[in-house]
Amino acid sequence: MNVYLETTGCRLNQSEIETIARQFRQAGHTIVGSAAEADLCVVNTCTVTREAARSSRTMIRRLNRDNPGAEIVATGCYAHVSPDAVESLPGVVRIVDNIDKDRLVPLVLISDTPLDIFDREPLDREFASGALGRTRAFVKVQDGCNNRCTFCVTTIARGPGRSRPLDDVVREIQVLAASGYQEAVLTGVHLGSYGHDRGERDGLAGLIRAILDQTDIPRLRLSSLEPWDLAPDFFSLWTDARLCRHLHLPLQSGCDATLRRMGRRTSQAAFGALVEAARAQIPDLAISTDLIAGFPGETDAEFEAGYEFVRVMDFMKLHVFRYSARAGTVAARMPGQVPADVKKARSARLLALSDEGARRFWARFVGRDVSVLWEQVTGVSAEGIFHNTGLTDHYIRVEMDAPRPLTNMITTVRADSAAYHGLRAALEFVLP
Repeated sequence: MNVYLETTGCRLNQSEIETIARQFRQAGHTIVGSAAEADLCVVNTCTVTREAARSSRTMIRRLNRDNPGAEIVATGCYAHVSPDAVESLPGVVRIVDNIDKDRLVPLVLISDTPLDIFDREPLDREFASGALGRTRAFVKVQDGCNNRCTFCVTTIARGPGRSRPLDDVVREIQVLAASGYQEAVLTGVHLGSYGHDRGERDGLAGLIRAILDQTDIPRLRLSSLEPWDLAPDFFSLWTDARLCRHLHLPLQSGCDATLRRMGRRTSQAAFGALVEAARAQIPDLAISTDLIAGFPGETDAEFEAGYEFVRVMDFMKLHVFRYSARAGTVAARMPGQVPADVKKARSARLLALSDEGARRFWARFVGRDVSVLWEQVTGVSAEGIFHNTGLTDHYIRVEMDAPRPLTNMITTVRADSAAYHGLRAALEFVLP
């Protein structure tokens, strides 16, 4: 059977769709590059905002237009919280909710056979040959969340927090490293709570140590970490250079009053102290965050207070979202809903601040050597020069022209200037 997979939303969704791809291959099926080639399409949906839900519906309708004969299986957060709406879309033959998502492939194949007994050799051969087209692997280590942030529909969609067994995660990363992957990205809905459901308060630190000790993965990156889960000694892990010097710490607002209405377990003082501790122990650390513009009840004074705090924090990147009311959340019922034009204006100011912070962070690396994992070639000149792009461990995009593709290599280059989306590098190393 030919299977086409598509996802939208967070890195956790990306991790899940990659796992589903591997499981279909293990079961002997073929992953194809377009819906037009498929017998079956699997869609991993998102509902974090109204726009995300709309994008999920649009994606399903597009797949049906591209191939009306293909069956569509929908999973993910939008399919979980709005199954009737998704099931009514053209081509959808089945909904697999988030609780059963890890069993999606055997459910679709109507098989009770555990996937791990299938012959692994064809799958491992695909990894080794680069057939999946990836240089970084997203590894899901945790799902669900026990927090009750008033704006968040994810808790409704994903359920309570639950962690994968440590040995399973380590084994997966060992396979990925042996197959040629250069970087593993640990993902979860509430990554910092890894192990809490088993009574392990420092579970994430233990998992990181195990991966560093028991695998040869050249780079290990953490995705989003809630800022109240981390003790100051957590950052001592970064004495191992394989840990990427980038932390994404979702703040959501820089104003204490707004944070309280959001149900966030942090404050200006606590967040500021955490960032100070992290930067003191990790040189050249890149810190990014999430911010919601126009949360219910956010006055002009609250926005200005939050804006000033965010400015002082000097983030490398701001992911800015205009508040989007989600059915079933506390915030959707709050008074003081902010007009759309006000949300748009506040969002624009925060995005401008993000651009300033990014350029300032990039500038500190001009004239310095940086290590880059090259991810793809975006063009080839008439003279046969390849335009390579990749990421530093700080998550800075780097561009460099070279006489050959560099994809899936890690090399050290000299950053000679800042480019529109990051840095440009000069070819100052000997190609192997």
